[in-house]
Amino acid sequence: MDMDQALQTFITESRELLAEMEEALLTVQEESDRGPAINAIFRAAHTIKGSAGLFGIDAIVEFTHDVESVLDRVREGAIPIDADMVALMLACNDYIGRLVDVVDGGQAQGGDDAESRVEGGLLRERLGAYLRGNMAACSGSSALVLAAGADSPGSALVPAATGTSTGSNGAIDALTTHADHWHISLRFHEGVLRNGMDPLSFIRYLQRLGRITGVACQTGRLPALDDMDPEACYLGFEIGLDSPADKATIEGTFEFVIDDCTIRIIPPHSRISDYVSMLQDLGEEPALLGEMLVRCGTLTTRELDEALRLQRQDDNVEPLGQILVQQQSVAQPVVAAALDQQRQAKEKKAGDSRSVRVDADKLDHLINLVGELITASAGASLAAARTGSADAQEFSSQVADLVEAVRDSTLQLRMVRIGATFNRFRRVVHDVARTLGKRIELVITGEETELDKTVVEKIGDPLTHLVRNAMDHGIEAADVRVARGKPAHGTIMLDARHESGHIVIEVRDDGGGLDRERILAKAVERGIVEMGQVLSDSEVFNLIFEPGFSTAAAVTDLSGRGVGMDVVKRNIEALRGSVDVTSQPGAGTLVTVRLPLTLAIIDGFQVGVGRSRFVLPLDMVDECVAFSAVEGGSYTDLRGHVLPFIRLREMFALPGQAGVRENIVVVRHGSQRCGLVVDTLLGETQAVIKPLARIFAGVRGISGSSILGSGEVALILDVPALMEKAKLPTSAGVAR
Repeated sequence: MDMDQALQTFITESRELLAEMEEALLTVQEESDRGPAINAIFRAAHTIKGSAGLFGIDAIVEFTHDVESVLDRVREGAIPIDADMVALMLACNDYIGRLVDVVDGGQAQGGDDAESRVEGGLLRERLGAYLRGNMAACSGSSALVLAAGADSPGSALVPAATGTSTGSNGAIDALTTHADHWHISLRFHEGVLRNGMDPLSFIRYLQRLGRITGVACQTGRLPALDDMDPEACYLGFEIGLDSPADKATIEGTFEFVIDDCTIRIIPPHSRISDYVSMLQDLGEEPALLGEMLVRCGTLTTRELDEALRLQRQDDNVEPLGQILVQQQSVAQPVVAAALDQQRQAKEKKAGDSRSVRVDADKLDHLINLVGELITASAGASLAAARTGSADAQEFSSQVADLVEAVRDSTLQLRMVRIGATFNRFRRVVHDVARTLGKRIELVITGEETELDKTVVEKIGDPLTHLVRNAMDHGIEAADVRVARGKPAHGTIMLDARHESGHIVIEVRDDGGGLDRERILAKAVERGIVEMGQVLSDSEVFNLIFEPGFSTAAAVTDLSGRGVGMDVVKRNIEALRGSVDVTSQPGAGTLVTVRLPLTLAIIDGFQVGVGRSRFVLPLDMVDECVAFSAVEGGSYTDLRGHVLPFIRLREMFALPGQAGVRENIVVVRHGSQRCGLVVDTLLGETQAVIKPLARIFAGVRGISGSSILGSGEVALILDVPALMEKAKLPTSAGVAR
């Protein structure tokens, strides 16, 4: 894999981790046990930081380091995970996402523009405030305090009441036995003073990380007075530190002297269970033992390198875990948990089917080839029929069956779960609810429902508008809800399911519902509806999809301008879908969106008008009947029901005279039905949808084209647009 591919993998994985981080942030306050969610948030930030470091993306590394530091304090319980903290972390999540976008745009370092630096600086200042506030709370009870005004290398350390010793084994035991704090065993090399380092300064620096519970000075290496070198350091220290910092942070204190000392950092007893839990949450991908221990924070990279060096030395055959335990770098229970997690991950991977990432462009190319295969198969079937050979027709039928199976399998590759799109709305609901000052709960069902990747990508914005609209207009304020006998918090429900070859998405709220009379009055005022015109509830409620229609008393940042619902409808219909709304006063509103499972290939019904060929989506065709109507009329009687119809010949100004025996194809869209008058019925077909040229972009009633097996081009009709046309007087020429 070259660097460009590796960088693209980093970008993709970072966005996935940010999505997981956001999801955990939005649910963490609802959890009775917040530990797993907090660990997931921390791991996401930690992984992004580590990966960014591999590519030298300093802007991401530095910012996520600050985020990670605060999250570590949250993990230790030193900082509460309240609404303000969640809001800050969500803002940090967004900022990291923008830095990743900058990298994706070609700036390897990310975030180099002034605006980005200002935004990052403000967020880092807020993160620092949390850390400084926490440190101020911890620093008041340090066991070792600098003498007033002393900051020179010879500064005195004044021991507090906790036992500070000059070598007593009892003091060392007090630091290590049943103590729930960090135990740091520090042995400076003799030449550390000659290198300009002050050993005591590092101990003083530890006070910035927490409370020093005790220091035992080791004097066992002191030589006889005559042999003593005044420039050599013979002392060692055993230090107790009560701190929420992680092992790597503590080790970082000694970064500049790491080559001039031997250091062992033993975690508090309470951390052992945390490390075991984090190992269990590392995921299902098997990893090397050392890598797992570093990722969970119980082992530093330096300690791992040292253990590996010892393992290679003199052909040492001891397992790495055993060496780490002997070196006191990792506790035995943690090593055992890591080995168990490693074994489980390997067993699961061995039993799982393999999966690979495929570039979306390659998948689209495969879909196009399958489309050409379908066209070629249809042509082969026509050729076989012309020969009159039974064997040829049988063979072409088998090929057609195989092509259909290939089509279904290939389209399945494009199917993705809608859950990822739905989960985006947790953030929308969280942010908008804070803006509106409302308490709103989002309930999601049907996350496992699958549909075409293209549909998923394009349905996000319309659904976002529907959800925001429900929050702003639908859900009442808490005091209003309580006065109406409702719970103080409102509920918005998102549901998805498969139904008759479509996917149905419902957006439901338990708010006040739509005001029928107010909508009708506004429609009359704007001239959309005539005074006294009788409309059903469904017709009235669907008036909200008219361009510029709004009943809002005030314009807000969210809605009220009359721009949006018509765009929602237009975008959904561009996906060959439909949208419908129902409502009950005081009980809430339900918006139902119906979409096709795929936009690439459809099962169609082919009709002919003169020499022209058209294809209708098969799932919208109800029935076909012989045409009979009063000459010049636009309605016919269908078993006692009035059916409006439209003549395709007149609508598209097609040449030639109508056939002796015309037919009506009855199509359905939502709750409405309409008839299309055609010359011939040509039967079912598989249509590979091809986009129209720009010159046809404004033509109403046509959504695409397809090449038939005969080589002819058929136009795919847009049923919703035809429905609207059926309500208008027919006109010659192409309707625009």
